[in-house]
Order: sequence, then C-alpha cells, then structure tokens
Amino acid sequence: MIPYGKQHITEQDISAVVEVLKSDFITQGPKVLEFEQAIAQYCHAQHAIATNSATSALHIACQALGLTEGDWLWTSPISFVASANCGRYCGAQVDFVDIDLNTVNICPKKLKEKLVLAKQQNTLPKVVVVVHMAGLSCDMQAIAELAKEYEFAIIEDASHAIGGQYQGKPVGNCQYSDISVFSFHPVKIITSAEGGIAVTNNEGLARKMRLYSSHGVTREQATFTNGIDAPWYYEQHCLGQNYRMTELQGALGLSQLQRVDEIVSQRQQLAKKYQAILSGLPITWQQSVDDNYSAYHLFVIRLNDDTKLTREQLFEALRKANIGVNVHYIPIHTQPYYRELGFKQGDFPVAERYYQGALSLPLYPELSEQDFDHITTTLHALLD
Repeated sequence: MIPYGKQHITEQDISAVVEVLKSDFITQGPKVLEFEQAIAQYCHAQHAIATNSATSALHIACQALGLTEGDWLWTSPISFVASANCGRYCGAQVDFVDIDLNTVNICPKKLKEKLVLAKQQNTLPKVVVVVHMAGLSCDMQAIAELAKEYEFAIIEDASHAIGGQYQGKPVGNCQYSDISVFSFHPVKIITSAEGGIAVTNNEGLARKMRLYSSHGVTREQATFTNGIDAPWYYEQHCLGQNYRMTELQGALGLSQLQRVDEIVSQRQQLAKKYQAILSGLPITWQQSVDDNYSAYHLFVIRLNDDTKLTREQLFEALRKANIGVNVHYIPIHTQPYYRELGFKQGDFPVAERYYQGALSLPLYPELSEQDFDHITTTLHALLD
C-alpha cells in the first residue's frame, strides 16, 4: 500500500540518534536545547520550547496565555481535534469559525462577522487558534488586525507548515501571532518520531510555557520565593505537566531540520506535478495565494458535485489499487464529544461541504516516480 505520508530517515539521522544513545543523556540534555535554538533561528523567532507532541505545545500555549474556565477559544472546524481540545483542557468553551473553501483556512470575513456578533453578546474569544491547513498559511495580517481590534491572542497551529512562508518570511516568526506551534509526527514535514514545539517572541510567555511543560518546576534562583538558594533546591510555581521532549527526539529533529528546505521543495514539485497531470479531471484542490509558500504537508483534492463517483467509491477504489488515500479532516464540530457540547450538522456549512468531497493523495519526498504514475493513471481511469 502506498501511504499518504511517510517519514524519511537517513543514515545521518540514525547516526545522530545512536550518538545520543552512547552519551550520558537520553532524556533531557544538550540536544533538546540545541534543537530549540535551531528551530527559533530557522523561524526567526526569539524563543522555542520543545515538547513531546504538538498537542502538548498547544496546551501549554493556552495555559501561558491564561485561558481558563469562562473564556472562549475559537478555531477552525477543519483540523485535527487537538486544535480545539487544547481549549477544553483549560476549561474554556470552544467555538469554530467557518473556512474559505478555496484555501481551506479560517475565512477572515467570517471571523469578522462572528466577532461583531460576539461583542454584542459579550462572548468574544480570549484565544483564536488559526490552523495552516496542509501547510498553507492563513491570512495572518488580516487576522492580526482583527486581534488588535477585538483584543484576542493568536496561536498559529502550524503543525503542517514548518518550511512554509508567509509574506516572504518563515511561518513561525510570530510577527502576527503570540505563539506558533509545530508538529514533528512521522507524517509531518520533518519528524522527531513524536514531538512538537512552541515558538514565541514574548519572553514572559516562553518562561510560562517552559514551566507548564515541566511540572511547573524551576531551578532558576532569580525566581525563587522561599529565600532558599541551596545548589539542590527547586521550586514548583504552578501546576504543570510532564510534556518534555527527550534527547533522542531532539537529536533526530535537529538532524532532520538540516534538510527541511530541500524536503519542502520536493513537496512543492510533487504538488505541481499533481496539478499539471490531474487538471481536466472533475476535481479541485487547495488554492494558494501570492504571498504564500505552502509546505505541502498534504495534497488534498476535492471532488466536484458532478463527479461520477462518490468520495466513498473513489476512496475504496483507490485503496483497492493499493493507494493509501486518507481524509483530512472530519469537521471537529460533528464529533460526538462536540455534539454533546451543543454543536450540530449545518453549523459550519462550508467546512461540511469541503469535507464531503475531500481526499488526501500520497505526498512525501520518497514517493517514487512509478508510484506517482500509478496514482495519477488510476485517478484518470476512475474519473475521466
């Protein structure tokens, strides 16, 4: 089966991990710090806090921003559930903003409309989590202007988007956001097996996120409140979690980061080949804009209304041909957990329309020419 996504591990990556296994540190140590510094430098951000997953990074980002019971978090309905769950972890109420069908990202116009109404109802969000779907950045400048007007914080869920650019600058530079989060899951752009990271330009937020990621415990003497400065002493300043990244993950991520631009370039080339070869079929795909350079974590097609096969029929036919297509994503508000919170079918019609026809094709740098030809030939045979 040709998978929709796949990690690419080189001998350099293996050597980096083996080196750590032979060292004195396999949990916390210098490689995690080095990885954090390298990510911050790559993104043109000031601070980076590595975690054991992007879900954990989203959680500590919400905690650092003071999200709590009685607050609202808004996000996109087209994402993995973690983009919304991070608000629930903090006791906040969650709502969604419908997408733009072309970009599959939060629609700034719909966000504006919802903010106007929320202000009248005194239900403005404290945090908006924007999701860079499939590696394509949201319209961050427009969203940041709304954030200033309506006084909410912005978290970029950039799990799909490391190596992408917006307005010629790296995604994650936090020019238009408070915190950005990346994922290093095996199917993402680069991997640390599991792992994530939160980046920010705000020193105070960085300090809080580091506390929340490690039990709320600090060894920084300048922050001690008990007046004790013994060399073994530490203090717990808040209720945190054990979300720390290991040295093994840090070493693998650091090695992979050296190839991120090459990996994204290869993904770009594959996406353009798909677009060229599949043009003319009754499908569409995510539309980029002039100031965006997508990292192309995914290549999602969407069946037109007049396509002769249903999405389920096409899914099953492609799987039967050993093509491991997938669907990204089932709208979060239709999940049973969120239905119990009051959401229902029809609440976000554009997201639901997108979902009805969405199908993710295999896309990763090691996708062979033979497999690529098999995918595109099969699609033409089924849809022509």
